[in-house]
Amino acid sequence: MPTFVKIEEGKVDKSTFDQYVSAHKAYVKDLIAKGHKAKSGYWTQRGGGMMIFEAASVDEAKAIVAKDPLVKNNCVNYKLYEWQIVVE
Repeated sequence: MPTFVKIEEGKVDKSTFDQYVSAHKAYVKDLIAKGHKAKSGYWTQRGGGMMIFEAASVDEAKAIVAKDPLVKNNCVNYKLYEWQIVVE
């Protein structure tokens, strides 16, 4: 299955962002349970973060990102990339 990366940067204040972190974590755990091999984290040096996951197609990847609570609640700007892994 192809691998996708959502690279994001926050666009709301921390207190607003923090309201949706628990829902985002639960969403990622649900993706893992469904076999998407999702991982999510944040940059320690600056605002923003990344989610990496598998999806069957670009359309499925877009749908997965659209349902992320951080995206649904307008907390982040993001770019979605298909990542071609060369070495594992």
